[in-house]
Amino acid sequence: MFVKMIVIFFIVAILYSLGSALFFLVREKQGSKRDSDRVVKALSWRIGLSFVMFIMIMIAFALGWIVPHGI
Repeated sequence: MFVKMIVIFFIVAILYSLGSALFFLVREKQGSKRDSDRVVKALSWRIGLSFVMFIMIMIAFALGWIVPHGI
């Protein structure tokens, strides 16, 4: 159950980062370097969080904390 809550936290954080990047992208004025840097930073956070979540899921699977189920 703990692993599922962590995954949900990561998904919410990823969606927040993606939404903030969209906000800065839409709000950006022509030639504004500050907002462009914020968009890149938010998308970099999204990529980093996605990578950490993927690695965490692989480790949890290898340790048996999560198990796949048959469909």
